[in-house]
Amino acid sequence: MGSISNNLGKNEAYLREQFLNCSDIIFRSFIMKDESKLLLIYIDGMVRLQSIEDNVLKPLIFNGLPQGIDKIESLAEMFRCEWLPLTNVKTEETLEGLINHILQGSLGILVDGNVSSLITQVQDYEMRSIEEPQKESALRGSKEGFVENIRTNTSLIRRRIIHPNLKMESFKIGKYTQTEVVLAYMQGVADERVLLEVRTKLNKIDLDGVIDSAYIEEWIENSSFSIFSQIQNTERPDIAVASLLEGKVALITNGTPFALILPITLWSGLQSADDYFERFVFALLTRWIRYVMAFISLAFPAIYVALSTFHPEMIPTNLMIGIATARESSPFPTVVEVFLMMFIFDGLQEAGVHLPNQLGPVVSIIGALVIGQAAVEAGIISTPIIIVISLTGVAAYTIPRYSLMLPFRLIRYLLLFWSGFLGFVGFTFGVIVLLIHLVMLESFGTPYLSPVAPFDGVRIKDLIIRYPFWVRNGQKKKGRD
Repeated sequence: MGSISNNLGKNEAYLREQFLNCSDIIFRSFIMKDESKLLLIYIDGMVRLQSIEDNVLKPLIFNGLPQGIDKIESLAEMFRCEWLPLTNVKTEETLEGLINHILQGSLGILVDGNVSSLITQVQDYEMRSIEEPQKESALRGSKEGFVENIRTNTSLIRRRIIHPNLKMESFKIGKYTQTEVVLAYMQGVADERVLLEVRTKLNKIDLDGVIDSAYIEEWIENSSFSIFSQIQNTERPDIAVASLLEGKVALITNGTPFALILPITLWSGLQSADDYFERFVFALLTRWIRYVMAFISLAFPAIYVALSTFHPEMIPTNLMIGIATARESSPFPTVVEVFLMMFIFDGLQEAGVHLPNQLGPVVSIIGALVIGQAAVEAGIISTPIIIVISLTGVAAYTIPRYSLMLPFRLIRYLLLFWSGFLGFVGFTFGVIVLLIHLVMLESFGTPYLSPVAPFDGVRIKDLIIRYPFWVRNGQKKKGRD
């Protein structure tokens, strides 16, 4: 049954069959003043009941339809002109379309003798208020974060970019969920080839349901088997806006507070919002500290194993004597010690993430102190290993993007494995394999190591030094200076 019948009983029977065993679907039948039969269908908990009673039931039951014009036109005209508090009123001529609107939280109205229905948007369901982002906190800047409602998220972007060139295209993805995904971009700034590729991939997605933006991310990224994400996720509207102004594309998914930004590079994961909110001198210092600490988190355990096991002559004599003395009672090789402590540290970190907020930090800190101290006193682990793993763990937390911390964690184990067998030869081999993979990797046509490889002298300036905004725009600072 496709089109709406002029027999209200047939329409109601079909709809009740489709919504069988759906206790939250409400059917309410009424007889208007002119004795016309009326049927309202909506989902309990997703509509404003007070609005329905004030703007639909009372006018229709007590006043009826205006006289002298057709019923369906009168019904639509009545809502559009006389009872305007119900916004976005439209008609629907198919039962499939009516069902789709009802499932999205709209109110469906059927009148006996009419071959079309009236759809009014009266959605009203619980949603989280706008709060400060939890995963991307910044010392300065906006404290607003995306929420699970897609219209709230698009409005947060619209409030910051007041220009008609900001385009937002809508897609419905998911056979059962019909999740709305908005493609946001700046017309004339974004690369048309990237837009075409994104549209094509979105239209090819074949999923039963989309619960989170991660479903979209895995489907559209270029190299799904790479451990490096080619799409950045963010819950900060200011980061999304800055990316759009740079010519990037944003994907906003209904039901998730994370927007997807593309294309990106490796260096995007090492840049923080505070880099552009604090004075450029301090941003330069903190950025280079972050680069150094990121390298330490990636390679320090492997370098320590290679030096202490295969190349002790490269370590100062006094320091090497201290390391050897501390390891004298240890029953395990250095590589095994480092692996055990790394594994325990990552396990405690994972436990802290999944435990309640009040218990997570306590378990992580106390667990690390107790286990580390007990292992040293028992002679299982040497003291230098505790220092190496602690510094490595702290250094990893300087990486702003959690999506970059995860591949760094895996690469840390791989480099440790090669260094434990071949020393610096194995370490060099692992680094070369990593660089080859990164050079070959692309994010929607953008090389992953750009602007370093291939080298771009203009774009690399912002990577090395955070210039003042008036320098980046090619303008001279006005004033007494």
